[in-house]
Amino acid sequence: MSTDEPYAPEPAGPAPADPALAHRMPALGSLQLLLAVARLGSLGRAAEELGISQPAASGRVRAMERELGLALVDRSPRGSRLTPAGALVTDWAGRVVEASAAFDAGVQALRDRRDARLRVAASLTIAEYLLPGWLIALRPLRPATAVSLRAGNSEAVAALLLDGEADLGFVEGPGVPAGLDAVTVARDRLVVVTAPGHPWTRRTAPLDAVELSGRPLILREEGSGTRQVLAEAVGGLAAPLLELSSTTALKAAVASGAGPAVLSELAVSDELAAGRLVKIPVEGVRLTRELRAVWPAGHPPVGPARDLLALTRGGRG
Repeated sequence: MSTDEPYAPEPAGPAPADPALAHRMPALGSLQLLLAVARLGSLGRAAEELGISQPAASGRVRAMERELGLALVDRSPRGSRLTPAGALVTDWAGRVVEASAAFDAGVQALRDRRDARLRVAASLTIAEYLLPGWLIALRPLRPATAVSLRAGNSEAVAALLLDGEADLGFVEGPGVPAGLDAVTVARDRLVVVTAPGHPWTRRTAPLDAVELSGRPLILREEGSGTRQVLAEAVGGLAAPLLELSSTTALKAAVASGAGPAVLSELAVSDELAAGRLVKIPVEGVRLTRELRAVWPAGHPPVGPARDLLALTRGGRG
């Protein structure tokens, strides 16, 4: 006797998509009209319920009948009633409309969940001096959205976006990080600053690239957009005098007399105005930079992230 087990066919997988199906299916609005005719017994009342004219409703029914090749509705002075074929089609139409409503509700739930939070990652200058104003402007547009902000250097921002841990990022480096798309949202200028008693404050000639590249400076950490822009502008940097990971710490070190630094003009405007720091003139060095919004390549911002991006660009979508 054979010990082979009886053959059991494998379960069939999903049927392959039929490209022509969409061209054979009536529009959802036409199916809703057919259901209303079945429920109300009148094409005119069905049209009124759906907010369309009776001629438009008649046109939809005729178009659906041509599309399906079936007579669906009998019209008479006493009203409209479904043909036997129309009754079957209406039964199937009800299932399609119910499935469409469930689909719509599910998609809306996904949008609501997405819109309930906005995760922003930004390099320090933007996080401290620009984003607060943008987020205040976003609040009336998205009052129910909880916003979180993670500040770090430009490399850290790129990593958060690529790992799916942020919805929108802002960076200060000389270029667009790999794997991201970007748009410029502002421009910034870097300035050389020292304490008021530093020897550079008594110079009669501006600094040049050679002096900046050869002099140890107080710098941000590796990966900082500010440091990258400066290194590119002067052709390389000497070993740092100090390496600090926050703009506030850099400003405090410079003000204490520890040495010079190169910082965003946005970050030192108050200290310059109060005389706590002094701006040193520079010539022959391009110290301007673009501040960019960034997001994963091929996936433009949506929902609250799209609204925030529009605000950073002065309301342009």
